[in-house]
Amino acid sequence: MSVEMKRRSAEAALAHVEPGMKLGLGTGSTADEFVKLLGARVAAGLDVVGVPTSERTAALAGSLGIRLETLDTLPELDLTIDGADEIGPGLVLVKGGGGALLREKIVAAASARMIVIADKSKVVETVGAFPLPIEVVPFGLGSTRLKIERIAADLGLAGPLALRQGRDGAPYLTDGGHYILDASFRRIPDPKALAEALATIPGVVEHGLFIGLATAAVVAGLDQIETLHP
Repeated sequence: MSVEMKRRSAEAALAHVEPGMKLGLGTGSTADEFVKLLGARVAAGLDVVGVPTSERTAALAGSLGIRLETLDTLPELDLTIDGADEIGPGLVLVKGGGGALLREKIVAAASARMIVIADKSKVVETVGAFPLPIEVVPFGLGSTRLKIERIAADLGLAGPLALRQGRDGAPYLTDGGHYILDASFRRIPDPKALAEALATIPGVVEHGLFIGLATAAVVAGLDQIETLHP
């Protein structure tokens, strides 16, 4: 996705922002474009408050003068704007490529609406080509991995579970201090069944399947912007 297409989808989403709104601010390169545009609007006088989904987004938004709070002080939000790694039928999303899936899901669930911004290549007929991020606690990693493999097999899914690595070669740590297993299932025909099964594993903190959270997706193509609904 070119920077121009990211900016175009972010600009279209910005049209849904109104003065006084409490906003969830997503994480990732596309969400960054939205935060930058929002920062310019704030500098011009727009009064909003944001709840960031990661330390990275908090740093960017703070540097642009966007007023920030947490879900402790603002437990209910009007709108979250965030990107996605895949957008499937019914606006089922795969998210977490940027490592912030847990906080992204908490913020999205606290919002009255969630608008996804993406380019057309992210829209797929069946999710799963993008490896599904699964956030897990470091304790008992081997046992948790085995349980994930078994529930996946029960659902007819197979593929490697790769422990995400940081730039230093050590396991990647989320803002919450957890690891991420990236599951290369290639196709996930029944995301709801997988989501429900993963939720039964004690070592799984959260997964990157966002089901029933997105209320719209603003998708940038080469020559037009399209808005998708569930």
